[in-house]
Amino acid sequence: MAAVREHSDYVYKVAHQPSAAASSPIAASWRRCMTLHGLAPEEGRQPLRLSGAEFELARQRSAELILEAGGELDRLFATVGRAGCCLLLTDDKGVALERRGAVGDDADFRDLGLWSGTVWSEASVGTNGIGTAIADERAVVIQRDQHFLSSNIALSCTTAPIRDHLGRLAAAIDISTCRADASEMTMSLLSQAVRDAAARIEAGLFRRAFASARIVLVPVDRAGPALLAVDRDDLVLGATRAARQWLDLDDKRIAAGVPASDLLREDTSGDAGELPDAERAALRRVLSRANGNVSMAADLLGISRATLYRKMKRLHVN
Repeated sequence: MAAVREHSDYVYKVAHQPSAAASSPIAASWRRCMTLHGLAPEEGRQPLRLSGAEFELARQRSAELILEAGGELDRLFATVGRAGCCLLLTDDKGVALERRGAVGDDADFRDLGLWSGTVWSEASVGTNGIGTAIADERAVVIQRDQHFLSSNIALSCTTAPIRDHLGRLAAAIDISTCRADASEMTMSLLSQAVRDAAARIEAGLFRRAFASARIVLVPVDRAGPALLAVDRDDLVLGATRAARQWLDLDDKRIAAGVPASDLLREDTSGDAGELPDAERAALRRVLSRANGNVSMAADLLGISRATLYRKMKRLHVN
C-alpha cells in the first residue's frame, strides 16, 4: 500500500505541473489520463475486456494484419519468450488481437490483463506501452513506475506502432515483462527488436495491398520502411508513411499522378537513381523484342507511340 500511495502522490505532483507535461512525454500522458480520461493512479483497475462477439469482430476487421503479423510474432517470441516476455499484437484501438507467451508465465500475465481480447488504450488503463504508443503515434518504452496506474508498476513494456498501406496508424506490437531485472539496456534492446518487427509487418502489409505493382525502396535514413508502389507507366500508386514524409507525398498528390522517377530524381539532386535505370532496361528489352519497331513496342507496353517516344527521350534510349 505504501508503494501505491507513493506512486500516486508522485503522479499527481508531476501531472499538475504544466511545464513537466510540456517537456516530458510521460508527464503529458499522465496529464491526459487525468484530464481527458478521468482516471486516478491509485485505482486498482484491469483493462477492459471485450465480449466474445466483440473480440471476433475486431479480429475480422484486422484479418490481413493478423495474417501478415503471425510469422513475425512467432520469430520474435522465439527470441525473447524464454526471457519472461509476453508479446501482444493490437489494433489501432489497443485491442489485443494476438498473444504469444510461455505457458509458465501465463498466470502472471493473465492476472495483469495481458491477454487476448483486453483493451490497452490509455483510456482503459492509463499510460502504458500500447496505449501511449498509439496516442503519440511513436515507439515508446514504459518502465515500471512510468505507468499511470499503480497496479501496473511491476510491468516494463516497449511498443511500436504499425501503419497501413496509406500511412495511417493501424496497429501496435508490444513486448512486456514483469521481471524486476529488466534494465534500461535490456528494454533498449527489446525496443529495437520490436521496432524492427513492426517495420517488417508494415512492409508486408504494403506489399499485400499493392501485390500487382512494382515495389521500389526509397534510400532514406528514416524510421520505418520507405517504399513506393509503382505501376507499369512509372506512376506512383501508393507510398508508406516514411516515403510520404521524405518525398512530400499525400493522397491528393498520389491520386493526381506523379512519376516515381521524377520523385527520386528530385530527391537525389539530379541523379536518376535505380528506378530510371530499371525503366531504361525494361524499355530496351521491349524494343529488342520488337526488333526496334517503336509501334510494336508501344503495343506490347500498352501505351501510345507518343508516350513511348517521350519515355525514350527522357531515358536517353535511342
